[in-house]
Amino acid sequence: MYMSSIARIEGPNLTLRLIEPDDAAYVHGLRTNPLYNSHLSKVTGSVEDQRQWIEGYKEREAAGQEFYYVIERKDDGTRCGLVRLYDIEADSFTWGSWILDENKPPKAALESTVLSFSVGFEMLRRELAKVDVRVDNTHATAFYRRLGMTETHRTAQDIYFSYPRVRFAADRPIYLKLLSEH
Repeated sequence: MYMSSIARIEGPNLTLRLIEPDDAAYVHGLRTNPLYNSHLSKVTGSVEDQRQWIEGYKEREAAGQEFYYVIERKDDGTRCGLVRLYDIEADSFTWGSWILDENKPPKAALESTVLSFSVGFEMLRRELAKVDVRVDNTHATAFYRRLGMTETHRTAQDIYFSYPRVRFAADRPIYLKLLSEH
């Protein structure tokens, strides 16, 4: 895994790069696609509205308040998803807005998770990741539990998890080994 800057993170098969206004059509397409949006907050508006949102986000990025990544296949640069770190506090960050599309390579879920958590834990030096997921998103919930995240509480709509830096540090070598296997 290569982490030269917070702007671009490279793994064995994926690259995370900070989102740009030119990604608006891609983001809008994912967020309005019924194959991917059933567990996300509803999106209204146009591609231009999404572009304006990204432009506003870039101010929060510059202030270190939020980092929104486009996930790309390393071999050919094809976009295959999104992930975001936000609500960045002194000792924690929230991880979410995670979408992988049909262009994702094998093991993309694990790799995009490891890369993005590496940003929060290693580059931002935060001690705790917070994750919330819709109750009916059983696939993501099972994935988070397999990673060793701890459920902290739930509402009728969401399940909230925490994932400490020490757990990630202990598990990361195992994940990297899995990602390097063909």
